[in-house]
Amino acid sequence: MNLLLPPPTLCSSSPHSYHRPPPPPHRHLQFRTSHRENLRYLKSLGIIRPGVTKTPPPESLSQILSTIDYFKSKGFSEPDFSRIAFLSPHLFSPTFDPTTIDPVFRFLTVDLAASPEESRQLILKCPHILESDPEFCLKPTLDYLNRLGIKQLNSPTTLNAHLLDTRVAKLEEKIRFLRGVGFSDEESRRVCGRFPAIFGYGIDNNLRPKFEYLVREMKRNGREEVNKFPQYFGFSLENRIKPRHLHLKKRNVDGEVPLNRMMLWSDERFFKKWK
Repeated sequence: MNLLLPPPTLCSSSPHSYHRPPPPPHRHLQFRTSHRENLRYLKSLGIIRPGVTKTPPPESLSQILSTIDYFKSKGFSEPDFSRIAFLSPHLFSPTFDPTTIDPVFRFLTVDLAASPEESRQLILKCPHILESDPEFCLKPTLDYLNRLGIKQLNSPTTLNAHLLDTRVAKLEEKIRFLRGVGFSDEESRRVCGRFPAIFGYGIDNNLRPKFEYLVREMKRNGREEVNKFPQYFGFSLENRIKPRHLHLKKRNVDGEVPLNRMMLWSDERFFKKWK
């Protein structure tokens, strides 16, 4: 790299010129080098993606670095930033003020009773939670889930993180689906409380086809079976439910095997039992 430095100063005839301190470094050069180093640092964290041709100006980098310092003060480490920036790039935009997400951290600590490490893990599993309003989104969802009997939502699982970031209106869609196929309101809530993963499944392409297969093809009382074993909805229709049902049907025992045994047993145990 060729740098244009000020030319050297010639010695004067003054006897004190030998002791004259060196001139200060070129400010413009120092500024540009710092900017380049900041860019390299942000690229190493994954905040600036490879191949980006238009890089932020120095003033913008200063704000992004402030956001990084904020996250570090909350216990996040450098390997965490790539995932956060990839899933929620807005958090590292030059206009983002990190103090606006203070209420989310208060919600996690106070309302959810999560430890700093649990909060960090929940955020890493679903960074979008930082962009959710605690008063209008997170607190109503937490209250709704608690009323369903779902506890330990501070446990940093992927399911819990995404449940907390789901709006109440979206959660209620699953309740309405169950009521629409014959469950009472109390039964619908109990099923969802016992199997909260149901909130992550689509209705038309997942829940409904599984329920209809249970009733029409397996000839079972869908409401009764799901009340006893709501985890049924968690198994693949094509890869688990259908193959095992058809295997039992060929052996004329499909109506005799409890649904939980039919689904939960390993392949080795299942096919050994019903050869």
